[in-house]
Amino acid sequence: MTKIRIAIAGIGNCASSLIQGIEYYRDKEDTEQVGLMHHNLGGYKPHDIKVVAAFDTDKRKVGKEVAEAMFAPPNCTMVFCKDIPATGVKVHMGRIMDSFSEHMKDYEEKFRFVLSGKPEPSKEDVVRVLKESRAEILLNYLPVGSEEATRFYADCALKAGVGFINNMPVFIASDPDWAARFEERDLPLIGDDIKSQLGATIVHRVLTNLFMNRGVKLERTYQLNTGGNTDFLNMLNRSRLLSKKKSKTESVQSQLGEERLDKENIHIGPSDWVAWQKDNKVGFIRMEGKLFGDIPMNLELRLSVEDSPNSAGVVIDAIRCAKLALTRKEGGVLYAPSAYFFKHPPQQYTDDEAYRMTEAFINGTYGERWHEMPDHSSGERQRPAAVV
Repeated sequence: MTKIRIAIAGIGNCASSLIQGIEYYRDKEDTEQVGLMHHNLGGYKPHDIKVVAAFDTDKRKVGKEVAEAMFAPPNCTMVFCKDIPATGVKVHMGRIMDSFSEHMKDYEEKFRFVLSGKPEPSKEDVVRVLKESRAEILLNYLPVGSEEATRFYADCALKAGVGFINNMPVFIASDPDWAARFEERDLPLIGDDIKSQLGATIVHRVLTNLFMNRGVKLERTYQLNTGGNTDFLNMLNRSRLLSKKKSKTESVQSQLGEERLDKENIHIGPSDWVAWQKDNKVGFIRMEGKLFGDIPMNLELRLSVEDSPNSAGVVIDAIRCAKLALTRKEGGVLYAPSAYFFKHPPQQYTDDEAYRMTEAFINGTYGERWHEMPDHSSGERQRPAAVV
């Protein structure tokens, strides 16, 4: 019996990796659970998740069975589980709004989105699909820059009475108005902008925190990323990058407490699209600082990861945390999972703090939800009082 019923807006590389992972871990023993942060999370295992509704706007996916659409172009992520059984779920036409950037028309169809000519659904249509499918949680996997479309689906989730996981850098969970709306409906909300399991931003955050804890003065830093999937092609339109750059930059700046860098001394963001890289992302990090005696030092790091499985390894836990909240009838922002799993949560913590908070949430020992940022004005890291 399916225990967690999810709907997905955007059947791209990330959705493909997630669905592959659900099937990949189905019959593996506990000793074979390589790549999972939690095999059993609050009583739920990966195979307890089922896709019951899906939306996309690409003509190569709309109307197709999910198990077929997830491998259709322009998806290019690594296939690590090719035998996906039919789900019985067909991909519905979604709303386009601002989810398509016109510059993509300048590239070959195999690299870009190709819009379907099918009629776009109304909000009532999407809500009806969510209700009829008995979905419990809606995942947002729309392209970066889809501000209007993300709000459209968030509103659909509210009206359909389902939780919302915002994997994209559009500020929903970190917007007090949206957070209040989900809390009023007793629906869980997690976001914004998914961290990778082990990606450039999480590594950059941890190193920044290490500099702080070891008394090293960070003076300048950059993070440059290249990739060859539709995400990087979409982000060649720099006007779509405002929230993405803000999310990634704030994720690192938050680890510095009162020692934040001036804008000219920190640069974090996607840099270029390299077609042959496909779903492989290469990140370059440089950090310059001062050690004991004001002695200069610098660190350079190159990280190569398959981008979409890297995010799926985190989303698979976020889904199960949202389900726990539904069973506990806890609505509104889930602060601990948001801080641990996402780059731009409503409240930033160190990853160590967020990890402890999330484990406490999973174990049911979290107690009163923490609504205030830790006070770093003393220069010392403080553990949130909510952690038991």
